[in-house]
Amino acid sequence: MSKKILGIGNALVDVFVKVDDDFLLKNNLTKGSMILIERQEFESLKNKIKIEKIEAGGSVANTMAGIAYLKGNASFIGKIKSDEFGKIYKKSLEKINVSFLYSEKEENLSTGASIIFITPDSERTMCTYLGISSQLSKEDIIEDYIKDYEIIFLEGYLWDKGISEEMFKHVISLAKKNKIKVAMSLSDIFCVSRHREDFFNLLKNDLNILIGNEKEINELMQKNNLLDSMNELKNINKLIIITRSEDGSVAILNNEITNCESTKVEKILDLTGAGDLFAAGFLKEYLDKSNLKKCLQTGSLLAAKIIQKIGARIS
Repeated sequence: MSKKILGIGNALVDVFVKVDDDFLLKNNLTKGSMILIERQEFESLKNKIKIEKIEAGGSVANTMAGIAYLKGNASFIGKIKSDEFGKIYKKSLEKINVSFLYSEKEENLSTGASIIFITPDSERTMCTYLGISSQLSKEDIIEDYIKDYEIIFLEGYLWDKGISEEMFKHVISLAKKNKIKVAMSLSDIFCVSRHREDFFNLLKNDLNILIGNEKEINELMQKNNLLDSMNELKNINKLIIITRSEDGSVAILNNEITNCESTKVEKILDLTGAGDLFAAGFLKEYLDKSNLKKCLQTGSLLAAKIIQKIGARIS
């Protein structure tokens, strides 16, 4: 078996639905946005739609699926309930050879889900009900489950004050104890602005690898341009990966910068999962001890593949 990576993140079922612009207007949804909704809203929306496709989602789970697609050995921990969506979630990962290391329990909240409305212009509008996924706690992370991995990959989305932050710190201390590398994605610019100081301290003290896009990195470093951000990041002595859409990607390590061009694409259908799949390509090559240029190239290749189809799964 190839080297092992464990992803820990929000376990969300992606529910794909085709709608027209009228539907968005009637339901007061802003095209292209992602909003968090409560259970009642989720149930009422669910009753109005015809579901096209359901699959296991969540940012880190998408990355693990990409690694499995590249024949890597990936596992995932995320919190689900033993309900209909929970069962679909588990099956959806097992079907693509991502091992799911979480035993679902009867919980008071249901499995989290994101309803993804796709309009004819291929824009996506998302309503996410986090459900039980946001309750992942340190009790859910068992040392025996994680001690044999080479890398643990976490998402910035998970960092919220309270049980999530406790869980995050617990994972990091177990990783350090077992000499496991810790990688994290910045997830979202709003996530970075909410937790900027915490994320910066994580980078300095705990992470081995950080992955983010240009906007997220500038927000983290409080700079207006990437050059200024990169000059400061060079002094931190961690592996930092920056994606720049059509401008390619950059890796910073030990004061050295590796640049990579983006992979050219004929027609973009849907940008969902581009960052998640870039991370998959990068981390798979990194585990295989490839040089940084090749890591960036494979990341770029996978990102280009995913934006030419609907959804965040290549196969």
